[in-house]
Amino acid sequence: MNLRNKKLLAAKVLDVGLNRVRFDEERLNDIKEAITKRDIHGLINGGAISIKKENGTSSFRHKKRLLQKRKGRRQGGGSRKGKKTARLRDKESWMNRIRKQRKYLIFLKGSGYISRNDFRLVYKKAGGGFFRSKRHVKTYLQENKLIKEDGKAKKETGKEDRL
Repeated sequence: MNLRNKKLLAAKVLDVGLNRVRFDEERLNDIKEAITKRDIHGLINGGAISIKKENGTSSFRHKKRLLQKRKGRRQGGGSRKGKKTARLRDKESWMNRIRKQRKYLIFLKGSGYISRNDFRLVYKKAGGGFFRSKRHVKTYLQENKLIKEDGKAKKETGKEDRL
């Protein structure tokens, strides 16, 4: 028995696609006898004709990706768009750099590795952008022999490996 026309009529009445119209297998004879839209309405209310649920978009893969990103994955070169400064502003990278350098210099001064005058000199240079990194500060101090290498200062602080 061909119920294609009934399906078309039901789809129009329900305002859905053909694939979403579902007929009750046990009431096919009632559906076959239906001719008008009113008959189809009656069958819909009676439960002989129903609509399949619409498929949604699954968020499973999206959630999985987010979880990976939270773990620090998916951040490689192939995933990056834009300049380096778009991901970390110049100012923020400067702030990170200068804070490390200043913290290091304050540590050296506090533990007696450099004098107050040398500290002031190097601190000003750091603020002026002279040093590229903390390591650059370290090499500058060693090359210019501004670090005191006496055991007294090392024993007091107990941080000889942090130099």
